[in-house]
Amino acid sequence: MATPIKRIEKEFIMKTLYDEQLPVTYNKGQTQYNLILTKPVKEEMEFEISRPITGIEAGKKLDLILDFRGQIISFPAEVISAANNIITAKEPEYFYKNLDRAYSRVSAPNDLQVKFTFTSERYSLSYPKVNEFEPDEEEDLMKSFDANNLNDLVEQMETILKRFASGYKIVVFKDVSPVTTEEKIIAQTGKALFIPSTRKTLPDEDPYPKKRLITEMIFKRFLESSGIDVYNVNDAYLKFIKKKLSKGISSDLWVPILFQEYVIGYIRVWIDRDGFRPFDYGVIDSLYQFSKILAYSLKINKYFESGKIKNNPFEGRIIDISASGLLFSYPISDIAATLMPETELTVELTTPYRTVLNKARVVRTFSDRFRAYFGCNLIEMKNDDLRFLFEYIYGKPFTDRDAVFLSGQV
Repeated sequence: MATPIKRIEKEFIMKTLYDEQLPVTYNKGQTQYNLILTKPVKEEMEFEISRPITGIEAGKKLDLILDFRGQIISFPAEVISAANNIITAKEPEYFYKNLDRAYSRVSAPNDLQVKFTFTSERYSLSYPKVNEFEPDEEEDLMKSFDANNLNDLVEQMETILKRFASGYKIVVFKDVSPVTTEEKIIAQTGKALFIPSTRKTLPDEDPYPKKRLITEMIFKRFLESSGIDVYNVNDAYLKFIKKKLSKGISSDLWVPILFQEYVIGYIRVWIDRDGFRPFDYGVIDSLYQFSKILAYSLKINKYFESGKIKNNPFEGRIIDISASGLLFSYPISDIAATLMPETELTVELTTPYRTVLNKARVVRTFSDRFRAYFGCNLIEMKNDDLRFLFEYIYGKPFTDRDAVFLSGQV
């Protein structure tokens, strides 16, 4: 992940840039330009450029990179003026290191055509939706269960649930919407509500690498968003847990059933009599496995078939591209709504010289009023495709020096 450089280090780098006349690089299309500071930085940066750059005007932001003693650093520079091979820009607030893409991004060449298709079946459904995509894990899930017979599968799961819970419930939001506080918060967050003991409180932290739990902070923020005054949130939170204790429930767990980006229901287990141990993280893991198996079983039993999206190739508008990733936009639509982080696509990059077929994984998304934008990493690329794409995008041979400069950090 890109890390902002602290002020003192940033000032040292800017001073060194001027004192040692180190070049800063700007990539535009298939052309690379070198910029050199002409005076010390004092709220503005004045660069002399190696040759004229078309389209540079006041207000334009330039993404600049430099090799500072073996470390690749990037920073944005907003142009104040440009004339006679001199560019004056505002001093950037931050420099960045530890960048999360492998090559610098440039404007896409005009003769590049790009088409995408989904690598797996996608759906547009009416269930509650979260901002993360849950990939299928079909092969590993089916070793101990037969997902083809849904009734037998549920009976098999119920037998296991009775071993560690005095009560259980499996709910699918088919004809009903979330109503209770518990249903609403798991539908909104896509995370599990875990109360190991109703004599205590919710967990302060989530130990899972890919966060699974509704922590105390998340729960209180949910209460605020539900209209509870900020001064009454803590009382409402404690009342919520005490109510469970008053009903005789000593341990409670609600785990969402996730299908792609949809919360299609939940599995709930609870303890309200003696003879059972309080729920622990092992129970959470088991219910998450059950939820994945249920979602897969519903899929293969055609439960979501009416919402399947026809997997035709679609064209995105390429904003910029590198040898390891690209940023594209697509109109707000059902297709755009299904392009969640972790979604994998097949991407066809067609140039006048060669077509590269590869996979891309969506890593970030954002949108405006009319279009959605998707940052993707190119994955599983063959070495000869990588070399060709590099030389096509940057307009120069893929040398060892370029690999050292660009790989791993930019």
